Amino acid sequence: MNPAANLTPIEDLDRSILTLCTHINAATYELLMLIRQFDERAGFVQWGLENSAEWLAWRCDLSMTTAREKVRVAHALKSLPGISSAFATGELSYSKVRSLTRVANRDNESDLLAFALRHTATHVAERCRELRCGSDASITEAAGAYANRSLRLRRDHQRNMMTITVELPLDTAELVEKALDKAHDDEALNIPDLADTAWSTRQADAFVNMVRGFLGGNGDEDHARDNYLVTVHVDQSALADGNGRSALPIESVKRLCCDSHAVVITEDEAGEPLSIGRKTRIVPKAIQRALRARDNACCRFPGCKNRRYLHSHHVEHWSNGGKTSLDNLMLLCTRHHTLVHEGGFRIEKDFQDHWYFQRPDGIAVPECGYVSRPYENPPRGGLLSVAENMAGESPPPQYLH
Repeated sequence: MNPAANLTPIEDLDRSILTLCTHINAATYELLMLIRQFDERAGFVQWGLENSAEWLAWRCDLSMTTAREKVRVAHALKSLPGISSAFATGELSYSKVRSLTRVANRDNESDLLAFALRHTATHVAERCRELRCGSDASITEAAGAYANRSLRLRRDHQRNMMTITVELPLDTAELVEKALDKAHDDEALNIPDLADTAWSTRQADAFVNMVRGFLGGNGDEDHARDNYLVTVHVDQSALADGNGRSALPIESVKRLCCDSHAVVITEDEAGEPLSIGRKTRIVPKAIQRALRARDNACCRFPGCKNRRYLHSHHVEHWSNGGKTSLDNLMLLCTRHHTLVHEGGFRIEKDFQDHWYFQRPDGIAVPECGYVSRPYENPPRGGLLSVAENMAGESPPPQYLH
């Protein structure tokens, strides 16, 4: 018996995939219409968040970039009936609609729609980019690109790696590319045999060469080291006998301590760097550093990604006997600090001694907003009662760690 005889014909697979994609497009249109209604009614306020993008990122498990884009597209479709109709029937994909809504208006909508229905998403994106660059609005867009230049660092402690993401206007980024090319040339002089080294690895080495050249200044490495500081959290026992916790591999810590200026914060077995108890309400800089390290320098309120204007909040207020210690402090942004003090939101502890937030109406705010199925009439109380009410399921509760 030929095994291939039981396989679904390719033509049927092709047809089924296409049909499903059409349904997905139509469903995505319905989703955007709901998002627009939610945003127009400011539904995010009920959950103590700043905008609908934050709510989407938290509640629907999306990235902030994706969430912001969905809110933007949802509102843009309001004035584009032709594109909306084609999207609703599944003729247009979300990728095409996202590009079209950046340049479409009442005057060019019909022409752009006709072009989009005849070409691929890649061609549509390129056409829309050309339209943006060819308009007076490109001046504003260029200024926006410059204003939005950024560099982000993300540490991956599991892999002992760091990801550096840089966003620059194209003309400025060309300078970086030229500098990398020069660093490649300098590297080739020192390491002539690079035939077996991957291009991405050589790019990384060239970038490090650029950084070393900057930090080295005029070749005075000791002077360069005086201008930066490395802070490492490590158990004293790990340094002594290699048996303990460390933020970096212990040999890396020892290497840093040999030839770099480093501050090594030693901690006890419970991870408590220090505590000054009831001596003062003001949080000293040493505890602030430990607090920012523990909370990832980010607001602890579920769904909030704010890393600016953070406050060291006493969970049990100092005037009520709360200590100025790490286990009684958490970072909150200005908005959520205000909500906790004046907005009726509360911070409670569950039976496992973990903190969690409650809305003014007593409903617990889960740390991860996404659940596999929605619950109806959520009970007032802790997270366990919320979980027990979810259609007979009892998933593990999400706590604020």
